[in-house]
Amino acid sequence: MSSYRFETRALHAAQSRDGADPGRAVSIARTTAYNFRDTEHAANLFALKELGYIYTRIMNPTQDILERRMADLDGGAAALALASGTSAIFYSIINVCVAGDEIVSSGNLYGGTYTMFSSILPDYGITVRFADPLDIDAVREQITDRTRALYLESIGNPALSVPDFEAWGKLAEEFHLPLIVDSTFTTPYLFRPIEYGAHVVVHSLTKWIGGHGTGIGGVVVDSGTFDWTDPKFTTFNRPDDSYHGVRYAHDLGDLNPVAFAMRMRLVPLRNLGAAISPDNAWLFLQGTETLPLRMERHSQNAKAVAEYLHGHEKVEWVRYPGLFGDPASKRVSRYFPHGAGGMVVFGIQGGKAAGERFINSLKLFSHLANVGDAKSLAIHPASTTHSQLGEEQQRAAGLSPEFVRLSIGLEHIDDILEDIEQALQSS
Repeated sequence: MSSYRFETRALHAAQSRDGADPGRAVSIARTTAYNFRDTEHAANLFALKELGYIYTRIMNPTQDILERRMADLDGGAAALALASGTSAIFYSIINVCVAGDEIVSSGNLYGGTYTMFSSILPDYGITVRFADPLDIDAVREQITDRTRALYLESIGNPALSVPDFEAWGKLAEEFHLPLIVDSTFTTPYLFRPIEYGAHVVVHSLTKWIGGHGTGIGGVVVDSGTFDWTDPKFTTFNRPDDSYHGVRYAHDLGDLNPVAFAMRMRLVPLRNLGAAISPDNAWLFLQGTETLPLRMERHSQNAKAVAEYLHGHEKVEWVRYPGLFGDPASKRVSRYFPHGAGGMVVFGIQGGKAAGERFINSLKLFSHLANVGDAKSLAIHPASTTHSQLGEEQQRAAGLSPEFVRLSIGLEHIDDILEDIEQALQSS
């Protein structure tokens, strides 16, 4: 599909019309396991001498099409779909790090990711050093001889900051570290991190790629460009006693370039089991088919909302990366040519109490803990999605008591703005 444009590949990539399945739509393979041709075939699959299906926890035909389509859309070489975006993040880290290792991460993160990095990974001996993603010198200062990866979000959640990806990519190259980018807020249509130096891309499929709030899933895309033979990456260079003594950076033959994706499938996924269901994989394939159209409308509507809120008498401040004059606007024009996504955050006059009245007064917007739905959503993050963080941590992440988060949907823009206005007047 390489000769086709993104919109066409989003509909067709990875689905063959020459195979055994004559259906035009992708089929759902609702099966736990798969027949082997004979004992030799079974032995070859388990020994990695032949690729194929063994057990749906490891791989499934519907999942396979989703993975290959996502790899295509992100410009990667391979992908692995998982049960959630959170498991995709966790597996990406433990695929590289062992006890005693460190990563350097942006401090502007989704609350669940921040908690994983600050409170859970340390229990397993993995240290995360946080830095301001906009201060590349501060990031550099956190790198030590134990650092094994750099991590950031394409648009920081919740403060909607946009880093200089090329600067992060150059830093990763200088220290020979994999750069992992959570690109959930942009999707491959708005931004492809691999083109700017990323080696691993993570998405929560639950959000805009799925697009309709109907399934939970995540995906990790392997660029296939990182050299894992560096001895400091022990998980790829020492023999894996649990899997035939294979050294993933050396013994996979033609698959050596995608050692990251292969090891993640054969070690974390196979043994820890955060498998995506075939039905959810199918739902996300439906989402890819309309992704370009939806991301255009999300971005258009969100920009209109930001412009409406900017200067409103009831609003103290507004952040939208694509808004003229926003601190991120210059980087948006450089990195996101198709739009800045569907998220808008603002501070309402009157603080927390006014924010609560605003949320409770909305009629069209849904009040729930999700983003990326076709329907418009609203929430007060400090008391919900980021409530596990202390006040100091919240403020460091860009959260303040008056902070309101809007995920702008696909409704008619006039209806969206009318609902916001009546809620503001009620606050």
